[in-house]
Amino acid sequence: MKKKYIKILFLAAATQFVSCKKYLDVVPSELVTEDKVWANINSANNVLAHLYSKLPTGFGNNGEYISDEACATDEAIFHWYAGSGPEQYNLGAWNAGNNPYGNWEVRYQDIRKANIFLEKIESVPIPAEQSSKYAVLIPQYVAEARFLRAMFYFELFKRYGAVPLITRSLDYTDQSQYSVSRNSTDEIVNFIVSECNEVAGKLPDHHPDGELGRANKGAALALAARTLLYAASPLFNGNTKYASIVNKDGKALFSQTYNRDKWLRAAEAAKKVLDLDYKLYTSTDPINSYEKLFYTREWQETILPYNHPNTKMMEQYHLPYGGAFRGWSHYSPLEELISSYEMKNGKPITDPTSGYTETGTWTGAMVGADGTTNSVTLTNISNRYKDRDPRFYATISYQNSMWAAARTRVPIRLAWWGNGQANGSNGWPMQGGGTTSISGYTVRKWLDPAVDIGNWNTSPEARRNYPIFRLAEFYLAYAEALNEYNGKPTPEAYQAINTVRARVAMPALPILAADQTLEGFRKRVQNENRVEFAFEAHRFWDVRRWLIAETVNSGPVHGLNSRPMSEELRATGLDINSQEAGLAVFYKAVPLQTRVFQYRHYLMPIPISEMDVNRELVQNYGW
Repeated sequence: MKKKYIKILFLAAATQFVSCKKYLDVVPSELVTEDKVWANINSANNVLAHLYSKLPTGFGNNGEYISDEACATDEAIFHWYAGSGPEQYNLGAWNAGNNPYGNWEVRYQDIRKANIFLEKIESVPIPAEQSSKYAVLIPQYVAEARFLRAMFYFELFKRYGAVPLITRSLDYTDQSQYSVSRNSTDEIVNFIVSECNEVAGKLPDHHPDGELGRANKGAALALAARTLLYAASPLFNGNTKYASIVNKDGKALFSQTYNRDKWLRAAEAAKKVLDLDYKLYTSTDPINSYEKLFYTREWQETILPYNHPNTKMMEQYHLPYGGAFRGWSHYSPLEELISSYEMKNGKPITDPTSGYTETGTWTGAMVGADGTTNSVTLTNISNRYKDRDPRFYATISYQNSMWAAARTRVPIRLAWWGNGQANGSNGWPMQGGGTTSISGYTVRKWLDPAVDIGNWNTSPEARRNYPIFRLAEFYLAYAEALNEYNGKPTPEAYQAINTVRARVAMPALPILAADQTLEGFRKRVQNENRVEFAFEAHRFWDVRRWLIAETVNSGPVHGLNSRPMSEELRATGLDINSQEAGLAVFYKAVPLQTRVFQYRHYLMPIPISEMDVNRELVQNYGW
């Protein structure tokens, strides 16, 4: 039989499973048919395994680099080549026909596969000797598939809001089934949440070690809590900009009335997660208590991981370039992110009483500053990096910071040095294409200090997974929802956010008078999310649900002056090829890119190809 691709909203992969490698990855044979798949429990198990491979991950290319969504918001800039997905987003050069992060067609393919699995799995023949085993497993498989389908719908919901809700496999040969209108956002949210709540009690609390990564009770409750938090947020809760988005029969797709009780539902759902037996990961010191979480396969804070193979390519992509490090530093963290890290006294650096200064340098010892549990002496560190939130040191590499895996103990040098890496610079543009950091910073989070790219054959590979859900998210969700519901922070809200802060020895709130107000605490929660989940593919979505992307994703973004003009260097009176000249002009913010974000960008457009086939679909605002 011939493979048939139909570009409609959920039917594009609805062929008769002729190419199982393409659609199900069930068995390595092009001769396998649908009947054979569902006649064998082992093949049916592989269908479920395939659905798990479709879970969202914050890593790219099978765990080799951080999601480039970080570079499509105010965390970083991707500078490796022109025309990337982040660049299209940052310049506003994306639309209903070209959306790098849309995933409409792919997600409806996944939903169709889940629907078929749910329709078929209970009728798969079971060998007599395995009947008692599968009498327990089949109901669990059904619960897992329902969870996965709910996750796929959440991925659509956060992109498009209202989408068609399909809970059965439709017949792709029946043209009458092609036209399906959008369900409202409230209907989609209620479906996801009800599915999660129903299957939570049918899933195990935890899986054995060999099955980690499968859905458990915590994952189901976590998805419900995240969905309700999004639904309560300004993007979806009474957004009057979306009043005109109605189906052709007049059905409104976005509620026009702000509902304060949605925050209560979100708080209650987050509390269910907090009441489970997870706990925040901790280590020997504040820096390592945060940093090691991201290159350690731990199961006390991670509720649901996306399992990735061991690799050292993450280090290859993100370590500083040249010298002892040998990385490519594809992403350049932005000054906007750096400025979001508070002083260790808990005050923002913009507070005149915080102690923050940009003049002078500091030399001293810091435990965990090189990625190990040792006390390491840092030399000639700009005072702008002194006494900051420990998560800063675990997330960002900066001028004269250290890294344990360096073959020779040298500082990271990201300032301009005209003679390049021959003199030890890690910010020197590569020969033959590409470039290293252009902001004066590189990414440190996720990188394992045991990985030594300079000794590729003998260096160990890193063991890390992406946490689809981890406990810290739900402490912050609980704090956010309580503040919004009550119109001010409550003792429970303070306790929740302070639990996350205490892991890294940050002082408890309130610290400033504004911390005791609705707006002030809201800013604290938003910033806590920003630094806690930097480079975890959260920020891209958070700034949208908060309706602040027009501010933070629009206009110029900045880095340090690591690519100075020759006139600047000559004006120093120093040798323009010297490190001294580069440092003399380095510590000032310079614009790296001017970004475009319009109101229509909060929600993604329904793909043109889908609207051409399904005439019941109506487009999102502004598209």
